[in-house]
Amino acid sequence: MPRPLPVPPEPPADFEVAAFLPVLAGGLAAAPNVILQLAAPGVGYGVLESTVHSGNVMIHPIKRLRTTMTYLAVALLGTDEERAAYREAVNTSHRQVRSTASSPVKYNAFDVRLQLWVAACLYWGLADLHERLHGPMDGPEADAFYQYAARLGTTLQVRPDMWPPDRAAFDRYWSENLAATTVSPAVRAYLRDLVDLKMLPLPVQLLLSRPHRYLVAGMLPPHVRDQMGLRWTPRDEWLLSRTLRLLGHVDNALPYSVRRLPLGIYLSDLRFRRKHGLPLV
Repeated sequence: MPRPLPVPPEPPADFEVAAFLPVLAGGLAAAPNVILQLAAPGVGYGVLESTVHSGNVMIHPIKRLRTTMTYLAVALLGTDEERAAYREAVNTSHRQVRSTASSPVKYNAFDVRLQLWVAACLYWGLADLHERLHGPMDGPEADAFYQYAARLGTTLQVRPDMWPPDRAAFDRYWSENLAATTVSPAVRAYLRDLVDLKMLPLPVQLLLSRPHRYLVAGMLPPHVRDQMGLRWTPRDEWLLSRTLRLLGHVDNALPYSVRRLPLGIYLSDLRFRRKHGLPLV
């Protein structure tokens, strides 16, 4: 049996995580978030050199989407037992991800500093998209969501005490570590293929790669966007800002049950797989 996970502090009784889960615009931050994660050299080369090809988004995009979304679902909505079970499944893949003598940087998928960075990217992506859709986050509810989001790291090996204690501390952590990110030429080539949807059939690439590149550029912090060689103008920013605010108005009208639905589907899939002994990742 998987050993129990450390449990972060519980949010207030009236806290509803679904309030921070975008529905209509949820997919917009996916590729930008991957870029941010891989901009940490240890994460970037860990993905680039990984021999776990079953988890490679460029080879198995549908499976990679499922496993990533399932991780978000179980971390944010799953029980402690489900989180522990999924951690054991992810650990099986992570045991094979470590640098070799020829790797440009040293890395290990169990490095809690790298896991903390990935979890921070996931939280920042959700918070950033929420603010773009609905305006600035503030108040006790935003603080509760921040503390709740520690699960994005503690579902793996990140200890609760490693999560910055409050949002101000997170902002300091984020600014310092974001400034240190570097997209190497090798990682950039891999990520440009992701941005251009090279893993999808050619007709889909031709139809969607240009708008996808636009969205990715708009959702990235400026210096990471520059490292990726993506173009962005004030007019682009104006158009994206107003489009997201419009989506935010529609999103606001949706009940929490609908907001939970996308991740709820993946959580149901996890429960089905556990019940029938199917692979979780």
